[in-house]
Amino acid sequence: MCVLATELIHDVCCSSWFHCVGLHIHVCVYLCADLSLVRFISAELTRGYFLEHNEAKYTERRERVYTCLRIPKELEKLMMFGFFLCLDVFLYVFTLLPLRVLLALIRLLTLPCCGLSGSRILQPAQVCDVLKGFIMVLCYFMMHYVDYSMMYHLIRGQSVIKLYIIYNMLEVADRLFSSFGQDILDALYWTATEPKERKRAHIGVIPHFFMAVLYVFLHAILIMVQATTLNVAFNSHNKSLLTIMMSNNFVEIKGSVFKKFEKNNLFQMSNSDIKERFTNYTLLLIVCLRNMEQFSWNPDHLWVLFPDVCMVIASEIAVDVVKHAFITKFNDITADVYSEYRASLAFDLVSSRQKNAYTDYSDSVSRRMGFIPLPLALLLIRVVTSSVKIQGSLSIVCVVLFYLGMITLKVLNSIVLLGKSCMYVKEANMEEKLFQNPPSAAPSRGSSRTHRTKHTPEEGMSASVTTQPTQRDECPAPQIPTSESDQFLTTPDESEEKSLIQVDTELKHGAPKKDLLEIDRFTICGNRID
Repeated sequence: MCVLATELIHDVCCSSWFHCVGLHIHVCVYLCADLSLVRFISAELTRGYFLEHNEAKYTERRERVYTCLRIPKELEKLMMFGFFLCLDVFLYVFTLLPLRVLLALIRLLTLPCCGLSGSRILQPAQVCDVLKGFIMVLCYFMMHYVDYSMMYHLIRGQSVIKLYIIYNMLEVADRLFSSFGQDILDALYWTATEPKERKRAHIGVIPHFFMAVLYVFLHAILIMVQATTLNVAFNSHNKSLLTIMMSNNFVEIKGSVFKKFEKNNLFQMSNSDIKERFTNYTLLLIVCLRNMEQFSWNPDHLWVLFPDVCMVIASEIAVDVVKHAFITKFNDITADVYSEYRASLAFDLVSSRQKNAYTDYSDSVSRRMGFIPLPLALLLIRVVTSSVKIQGSLSIVCVVLFYLGMITLKVLNSIVLLGKSCMYVKEANMEEKLFQNPPSAAPSRGSSRTHRTKHTPEEGMSASVTTQPTQRDECPAPQIPTSESDQFLTTPDESEEKSLIQVDTELKHGAPKKDLLEIDRFTICGNRID
């Protein structure tokens, strides 16, 4: 019985299999009769389509390619302009600041003979200059207690991976120091120049002064450790540390490219890149000076360092170009935005020469880019004085000639920058903003008639970039701000209801967009600082 059942099942399965195979053969014959292999291949070879059916999409893709190709040129224009702005501020510390401090001290010493000509012994700008000079002198003598050679051998004895971690920590600490340090210096300047009639709301000038001295000293030591780590990387035999430090720049691409960016965030990143590039060039200069001193200023050793210096500079430029190109591509930002950034930086320079200027240009660059020249200048002075020995009258003559050359370079650089800045501001149609009062204060009643006089932008710019700022009364009247983000404070008309609803929505979901002139290096734009 079991054998018969098995044979029956086998016969049934075989018959069903043959039935399926026969059905499949009939289907294939039918399909081949309708569509042959030759016709399929022919259709694949001659099949066409029309890109013009989606013209907008492909035009946008082409514009993105053109934008990426324009980014290196526009970015380097901004970088070069920002680099010379930082150079101008940096040279100011070595050239004009000592002369301004000397003039202020002469005025202070000759004041008993000349008598009081006004309510102030020194002008606010002179007070700030004297404070900067005293800070530099005190910190310079404090830096003599820091042994550079001991620091070099201490860092050289560490492992490569440990030095890589230390270098990254130093970069983060440098940003934090720059953010808080400029606030410390601004607090010192305002405390020293605040009108005496007001109620005292501070701890005093002397505590602020010692806080500023401590900050500049610690920040200078931090930059010294950075320079020493870079020097160790240059002098290592296998260059592994230098390679790791350069690869850190490419890690920056990963952390920046695949994120949402707005125009204000990109402006902050551009300012940070300008400051970082100038600081790296100065650190490379310090490394070259220290190495040339160790080899008795042998020019042959300079050619040994030259390939590594070029490699560091090339990697920095390549990383900046790739990073900005893909950020603009992913966020649909045009290359023309860099012209706006350049005009905003130029506006700071031109506005510092106006009659209503409320800050020095060097402090404005420090806030905008996060570049504070005092610690870096202090370190460079310390390295140069320890590396170059001045002996004899000929050396003194060379130092004087070098100082005169630096003053000449500073003056020529300032003249060219001022001319370029006026041109950029005029191209961006920002002349009218030059004659607006600062948002934090308004003109007093006695000088209100003077500010009511209208000037044409071209005449005002040419006449005011070389004049001295005028002093306002010590108790200015309050004024309601008139920026675009503060228009919701006024009583709306019926035609403005829609705009007020839109502003209200922006306030609920996030802060309203700020103007580029209100953005400095450490302003929170959106949900982060870039």
